[in-house]
Amino acid sequence: MTHSTDLNLSLFERAKALIPGGVNSPVRAFRAVGGTPRFIARAQGAYMWDANGQRFIDYIGSWGPMILGHGHPAVLEAVQKAALEGFSFGAPTEREVELAEEIIRHVPSMEMIRLVSSGTEAGMSAIRLARGATGRSKIIKFNGCYHGHADSLLVKAGSGLATFGHATSAGVPAEVVQHTLVLEYNDVAQLEEAFALHGKEVACVIMEPIAGNMNFVRASVPFMRRARELCTQHGALLVIDEVMTGFRVGLGSAQGLYAQQIPGFAPDLTVLGKVIGGGMPLAAFGGPRAIMEQLAPLGPVYQAGTLSGNPVATACGLATLREIAKPGFYEQLAARTRALIDGLAGAAQAEGVAFCADSEGGMFGFFLLPQLPQNYPEVLKTDGARFNQLFHGLLERGVYIAPALYEAGFVSAAHTAQDIDATVAAAREVFKMLSI
Repeated sequence: MTHSTDLNLSLFERAKALIPGGVNSPVRAFRAVGGTPRFIARAQGAYMWDANGQRFIDYIGSWGPMILGHGHPAVLEAVQKAALEGFSFGAPTEREVELAEEIIRHVPSMEMIRLVSSGTEAGMSAIRLARGATGRSKIIKFNGCYHGHADSLLVKAGSGLATFGHATSAGVPAEVVQHTLVLEYNDVAQLEEAFALHGKEVACVIMEPIAGNMNFVRASVPFMRRARELCTQHGALLVIDEVMTGFRVGLGSAQGLYAQQIPGFAPDLTVLGKVIGGGMPLAAFGGPRAIMEQLAPLGPVYQAGTLSGNPVATACGLATLREIAKPGFYEQLAARTRALIDGLAGAAQAEGVAFCADSEGGMFGFFLLPQLPQNYPEVLKTDGARFNQLFHGLLERGVYIAPALYEAGFVSAAHTAQDIDATVAAAREVFKMLSI
């Protein structure tokens, strides 16, 4: 297809004149992989079609929410009905209560919940609540974990353990991140030392249980166990960011998986997003009643939002959660996802390409490395140039994976065995080129 007939290219040129970088979220710009981003015209089931009419098997799923696939009939019906009743009221609705009940029913660490509009808003609010509830200022986060673009979370590690974060974005004053300590993921000894040095000042530890912005890196069971023990010992709160993993890796979310391996495990606060909105702008944070009642209007920690609990978004999320709670849903989803990564691994091995992969539920990740990394520095060892070749090779063959080395992938209930086979066949062709 020539540039003169490439609608993606012409749309991108128009967009760049009006929108910074031509996109409304940076990773969409394809700057990490090169080339022209695809402007999506429509989606259905496991597929998306771009402005040129090319069909792609979709492994982004709107970065996780589309666990049922695009345009699921039950979800579509619920959204259409809600839209006819009204787009937004700025007043409470019964559906907000129903969605809260549905979430809490499956995530027992949450006794109360506050609905918001984005994962960034939920993460930011959870941090404020942790600080307000403990009366402390310092927070611990981990290198490579992403919790939204709130100022205090846009930090990278300093040169040593006792060195606090340095802003990774212009516009974030040094004094805003001076209370954020950044440690390496899965490093128990470093976490213990951080608490030994700063334990009385730490309001919370915030982490992704499976780091989806390092592609796919699990928190080890010993690491998660020790984080829980240290928070309890020092009076800090453990905040689990399940924006990506919540209801995506299992009905009880990732914390439910850790509770099976760590007796009595539960976070103090949980951050949710993506799947609970079913593709609409909706997120949440919640925890025990005693902590959540510190929020306004009951307590001194202020948080508010005009569109929080939006009636159309809650309809979409509620319909999604009711579908995924049906018996056998996750078993089938996990099996399909496992078939994908096993097939990719087999294709890579056959062509002599270094490859490793992991998955949980409908979330997966792979690396062009001989073994799975455990933290961000290890993730950085993967071959970026070869990944870019793989990305474009798959895209040309109608397979859409994340246009960045550090992003997880997602399988939906709409993906068929034929979709998996077609993806593996496409990957085999690209791996063959990579091995030359």
